[in-house]
Amino acid sequence: MTNISINKLHEFRDHPYQVLDNEGMNSLIESVQQQGIMTPLIIRPLEGTTDEYEIISGHRRFCTTQKAGLAEVPAFIRPVSRDEAAIMVVDSNLHREHLLPSEKAFAYKMKLEAMKRQGERSDLTSTQVVSKFRTSEIVGEQNGESREQVRRYIRLTKLIPDILKMVDEQRIAFSVGVELSYLTEYEQQDLFETIELVDKTPSLSQAIQMKKLSQSGKLDSDTISKIISEEKPNQREKISFQLDELSKYFPKKYTPQDIYKRLLKLAQDDYRRRQRNREER
Repeated sequence: MTNISINKLHEFRDHPYQVLDNEGMNSLIESVQQQGIMTPLIIRPLEGTTDEYEIISGHRRFCTTQKAGLAEVPAFIRPVSRDEAAIMVVDSNLHREHLLPSEKAFAYKMKLEAMKRQGERSDLTSTQVVSKFRTSEIVGEQNGESREQVRRYIRLTKLIPDILKMVDEQRIAFSVGVELSYLTEYEQQDLFETIELVDKTPSLSQAIQMKKLSQSGKLDSDTISKIISEEKPNQREKISFQLDELSKYFPKKYTPQDIYKRLLKLAQDDYRRRQRNREER
């Protein structure tokens, strides 16, 4: 381990993980100012330089150090290739509990591409060559995912940033995002503008419908608007009550389902009564 000037450190190019400047960061800055960096960074020599380095693990600690005003950080130097480093970058963060879909998507893509360039090795030390079609399966096995799920995550990298952000914010479901990724960039832009205009997001069935139309060359902005504007079952108005507001009017043995059935029966009886009154006039 050695101390490295922060001026000689560079973030790993295109690394997939976000470093959020939030309340947690502020707490970490205070800790660093009082105790310094407790866990060393892992870095690699940067090609084309004599004494500069690329961060493999510790981007958040590096950012914290800068904000805390420290001049140096402790680090372990690993003389690895960029592809080996890319796999290490991905693996050092995939264990995190709260990863955004976009982070996972670009992480899997980075690792998959690095493994392919390495000759599809199953890990950093194995010399066994693995066929290309199994690379995504290996990535999945190493991270508790199926090959198909890895492929679905990587599909998200085809989304335009505005729609990908909506997937991260859970405004658009993961499965819907996967289907929308098959739309062209221009179609996705039309879709995003329509979503913003009508304040509705597509359902899975609507996304599949748009995907099929896109693949047959029949999807345009008017069609997107028509599809998105259709009423979905989950967008119909609903009435909800607190159980304790209603339960006092029914026998104690009534379950919530019993109360629902009784209310529906009362509404139906009232409707029939009003119908009879109109007929008698």
